[in-house]
Amino acid sequence: MVSVKNAKKDKQYCHDCKKEIKLEDKEIRNGVLLNYKEEEDDFMVFKCNQCFRENPSLTNFRRCEVYSRVVGYLRPVGQWNVGKRREYKERKEYKVPKR
Repeated sequence: MVSVKNAKKDKQYCHDCKKEIKLEDKEIRNGVLLNYKEEEDDFMVFKCNQCFRENPSLTNFRRCEVYSRVVGYLRPVGQWNVGKRREYKERKEYKVPKR
């Protein structure tokens, strides 16, 4: 059994087959937890034992790359410095009211 420290209390499902992963206290009964780090973000993916035996790597997952216009140029937000990314997250979208 594998110990899980930061798993959410919601139900967890296998990333591939969507089978429910059973957690008892902080132990996984029928699967594995895969931790991935992409740039500054950490994320967890559960896989059931059968799917993990068939393919232990994470497939069919790719983060969407977001572009924004800066001084007339389109640039990927992922390449910005930390301060500019923070500013981008705090932006509010303005919607023009319909008449």
